[in-house]
Amino acid sequence: MAVRAAKELRDGDVVFVGIGLPNLACNLARATHAPNLVLIYESGAVGAVPDRLPVSIGDPALVTGSLSVASMADIFMLYLQGGRIQVGFLGGAQVDRYGNINSTVIGKYDAPKVRLPGSGGACEIAVHAERVIVAAALSARSFPAEVDFITSPGHAGKHGTRKELHQPGGGPMRIVTDVGILAPSPQDGELELVGIYPKVEVEDVKAKVGWPLRVRATLEQIPPPTDDELHLLRDVLDPDKLYL
Repeated sequence: MAVRAAKELRDGDVVFVGIGLPNLACNLARATHAPNLVLIYESGAVGAVPDRLPVSIGDPALVTGSLSVASMADIFMLYLQGGRIQVGFLGGAQVDRYGNINSTVIGKYDAPKVRLPGSGGACEIAVHAERVIVAAALSARSFPAEVDFITSPGHAGKHGTRKELHQPGGGPMRIVTDVGILAPSPQDGELELVGIYPKVEVEDVKAKVGWPLRVRATLEQIPPPTDDELHLLRDVLDPDKLYL
């Protein structure tokens, strides 16, 4: 997942990144094909070049060597709402057929089965970033037809489409899972299978979502990670196994 997510990044992208797998993906991309990535963290580090994997967005490693350190208000207003973020990484407890993400509650909002951490900056990232990459393991429980609560908007839903709601960003363009890649249909924004990992069957992927999953006519056969990519991840970027 980290390797495939890294390949979604282009050299020179400005990326709003969090901790965990997205962090690994960004640093792998920077070590391979995208040395000029600009990483921005919610806590205020702009152009961060940490010499080790940060354990949180408040880790001092993010400040050392960064281009600037800004207030959280500046990060969201001047960079994100100002249209300066090409890529936002997001995750959540639920992702539905139109890419809506739930990180608020499982069950009814007023009487939830589980209360989750909430939005943080995820809603703003989903609204404003030029494109969003979601990293999440695929399962019917986590990928229902409709999320219990829309924390971060996808391409359509009960409140309308992105265009109808005048949302400036492009929304979730790739859902990187542990079995394949989902992407929105150009026609209606519904997620469909566009790429599959080695030794994974299409029917197995379909069984892991809560709606009749469509499959692109041309399905990308995603190669396994190379030895060099695995070496970078395991021995250079995360030798202490913080995330792997």
